[in-house]
Amino acid sequence: MAATGDADETQLQDMEEEAVMENEMDSDEEEGLGIENSDDEIDNSSEDEKENEAEIQRLEEQLSINAFDYNCHVDLIKLLRQEGELPRLRKARQKMSELFPLTEEIWLDWLKDEIHLTEEEPNREKVYELFEKAMKDYICPEIWLEYAQYSIGGMGLPGGMEKVRSIFERALTAVGLHMTKGATVWEAYREFENAILATVQPLPGSVPTREQQELLNAQLERIHTLFRRQLSIPLMDMDGTYAEYEEWSDQGVSDTVSQKYKGALQEMEKSKPYEETLMIAEPPKLAEYQTYIDYEQKEGDPARIQIIFERALSENCLVPDMWAKYTKYLDRQLKIKDLVLSSHDRAVRNCPWTMGLWKNYLLALERHGADHHTISDVFERALNAGFIQATDYVNIWEAYLDYLRRRVDFSKGEKSSRELEELRAAFTRSLDYMKQDVEDRFSESGDPSCTIMQVWAKIEALHCKNMQKARELWDSIMTKGNAKFANMWLEYYNLERSYGDALHCRKALHRAVQCTSDYPEHVCEVLLTFERVEGSLEDWDAAVQKTETRLNRVNEQRAKVTDKEAHVARQVEEKTEQRRRAKADKKNQKKGQKGSRPGEKRKAEDKDYEDEWGEESEQPPKRHRREGDQGFRGGCGGAEEFMGTESGLFGRRAPPGRRQEPPGTKRGQQVAPATVWKTQEDDPELRKDDCSVFISNLAFTMEDPEKRLKKLFEPCGPVQSVRPVYAAKGFRGYCYVQFEGKASVVEALKMDRQEVEGRPMFVSPCVDKNKNPDFKVFKYNTNLEKHKIFISGLPFSCTKEQLEELCKVHGTIKDIRLVTNRSGKPKGLAYVEFGDEAQASQAVLKLDGTVLQEHTLSVAISNPPRRNTADKPGFSRPMGAMMPRSMVYGSRGKGRTQLSLLPRSLHRQTGSESKAENGTAPKPTGGASGDAGIEAQAKPLSNSDFAKMLFKK
Repeated sequence: MAATGDADETQLQDMEEEAVMENEMDSDEEEGLGIENSDDEIDNSSEDEKENEAEIQRLEEQLSINAFDYNCHVDLIKLLRQEGELPRLRKARQKMSELFPLTEEIWLDWLKDEIHLTEEEPNREKVYELFEKAMKDYICPEIWLEYAQYSIGGMGLPGGMEKVRSIFERALTAVGLHMTKGATVWEAYREFENAILATVQPLPGSVPTREQQELLNAQLERIHTLFRRQLSIPLMDMDGTYAEYEEWSDQGVSDTVSQKYKGALQEMEKSKPYEETLMIAEPPKLAEYQTYIDYEQKEGDPARIQIIFERALSENCLVPDMWAKYTKYLDRQLKIKDLVLSSHDRAVRNCPWTMGLWKNYLLALERHGADHHTISDVFERALNAGFIQATDYVNIWEAYLDYLRRRVDFSKGEKSSRELEELRAAFTRSLDYMKQDVEDRFSESGDPSCTIMQVWAKIEALHCKNMQKARELWDSIMTKGNAKFANMWLEYYNLERSYGDALHCRKALHRAVQCTSDYPEHVCEVLLTFERVEGSLEDWDAAVQKTETRLNRVNEQRAKVTDKEAHVARQVEEKTEQRRRAKADKKNQKKGQKGSRPGEKRKAEDKDYEDEWGEESEQPPKRHRREGDQGFRGGCGGAEEFMGTESGLFGRRAPPGRRQEPPGTKRGQQVAPATVWKTQEDDPELRKDDCSVFISNLAFTMEDPEKRLKKLFEPCGPVQSVRPVYAAKGFRGYCYVQFEGKASVVEALKMDRQEVEGRPMFVSPCVDKNKNPDFKVFKYNTNLEKHKIFISGLPFSCTKEQLEELCKVHGTIKDIRLVTNRSGKPKGLAYVEFGDEAQASQAVLKLDGTVLQEHTLSVAISNPPRRNTADKPGFSRPMGAMMPRSMVYGSRGKGRTQLSLLPRSLHRQTGSESKAENGTAPKPTGGASGDAGIEAQAKPLSNSDFAKMLFKK
């Protein structure tokens, strides 16, 4: 028996030595890697060390300014780990863990480093404490496995084996139900017990004693129990575990175990589609997890609901709604104190800016009987969490004051004086906090209706019977701008009615009649009703006189306001009419000037595209037709100019007084409108679209765009010509670049989106839209962009650097685009692209409603409006819409004349006006205002009149 005990001890020592050797091998490998890295860095170690040290100091200074910069913490830890600064690295990790929950990767790196540092230390409790701290952040199977493996190395210490088993049992409770990763924990536990089994096996040829046999049977039962427990739980690939159990068990698998296995297998098959959906989905998989959670909640297994919530939160730890749903489920269903409170604490550490999570945390602490000191500490942490709205501070103060009020037992009288004084002190502090901290930060109180003061007044009146204090509080409420609201006076009146006396009720109503400006009729009616019930004749007369005087004054004020509004409206109408008349006179004057020179060709007025296409049109309109073309033509939107240009087909307009004339035409000679001539560049054979690219979104203020763009595109190949498009106001922001060969076009297209003078330059192929109507040139997405946010309300002075500084704390910034108008001036709008959807969602939650330079920002997920359906191929426009706008409305957007060019005989009436009733002809819709038949048509027609109209040719 002693020999057997020695053998067992020897085998246990061998297991411990193997575990230590594995750790040493890992250590040697990592040290070897470190040696290789150090050898590689020897060549330029001095410069790299200086740069890294400077970067480390910069990060430490930045954290001293803003300790809540998450990305800065991560960068500092990575840099210190590369440099091997172990003391500073440990300090940096500790600081970060105090402020934020650490990710699985950060914890594993930290634990491995600490394990190697404490290998030769006899005290392993420091690493155990670190593991326990890691367990509180997230449910992670890998960390639990690392914890169990490390505990096996200390199995030779007193109670070491029981500690290993307790850690494995806790791991099974935490992650044993994990559908995809839980099986690894079960297998590790069984391997450990199998190793113990090998130590208690009798030596070959020996007869075990009774004690040895009992020990052997107990160990075999442990392994049997582990197999049975695992096979009763739905896990992926559980059929392999069943086959392993059949092979391992000498007695086979019992019917009870088989039945439980089949039931678990059926449950696994039900959950398998959800697991497969999670496998193929892209992070953060929020919608897929929510669907899975809904399914598990219908099934109703609390442990499985908990594990799926934990899995979802490990990938969506910054989604407050998910934490709110999880903690709500724990509060109402499981109600386990340690689990509930730890989950609430993790929720506020992950999303400290969400007031609702802090409020629920305070309620949970009170619900589970936490001591007053703990609840007060959590409340103080909430005040320092940095809420994004002023109302959040009001709500958290209300939750804490409600808790303090519930602590006071008003029935005990003086015995509750300490708690009552603490409640009153908290009310006073809350009012000071709102005035000094919240108003200074948000430029608003967050509590305009003074709800906190109203609650305090009610408590003083109801529980403390102290109406004097309640009246003082209501006086303060009214002096904060609430005296003009009828509902505030009625609240005060109801308080006096319930706990005060008739004298103060009458005073309150008289003051309300005098001060109320929103609903004075209502408070007047309440005063008269009160005097009917409570007052004497003198009180009634005084009330009637006061209400009549007040209402008369109110009616006079309202009449003055109405007259003023009517006067302003008349002034606006008069100014509009004056502008209309001036515009009409100007048009008539221009027509007279043009008509005074008969035979002179009327020049088309230059029209700004801004009215028709908006300030940010990315493609010019198709406006002009050329000789020989069957339709409108243009590259990438088809912007073209008139034939008579100085630079050819796609060139600038000839300046006034220098208009080119056809060859052979004498100076000043009249040219017939139908006469069309060509320059060499106008020839379609010389204009090579396949060798050209269309450039758009250029700055309108660009100086000498022809020279600038030729120099810019020369690296792509020989440039034959650059044709910028001009208007009367200057450069249009787009042009055509024609190369000598087609190969240059491919290189030029690679320059698409290159920034030129602060704007992305769009490079597109030159395509005939008549032959390729489906060709798309719009450069921005019109679908929902979940990784991008749209910000409006920005100050015009906001720069990309300022916006990046504002947004980078919420995730990785990939791109920022400030929207500008055609002149390059900002419009207060921007698009910010993040690394993934979770970061964009987080940015929306944090930034929406924030104030930047006294501008309140509106932030939402980018969802650009779709292009106009009229621009899609196959869309049939009405005839008027297909005509150039200058032909329909004239060069300035409205008709050149009010005369109808359609013969009156072809006029047709539409709608209800086309119906003639009782012999009354409908009113004409067109025609000159001076037609002689209008007055006659307005009169009833006789039968002879109808006959004349019928036979009139």
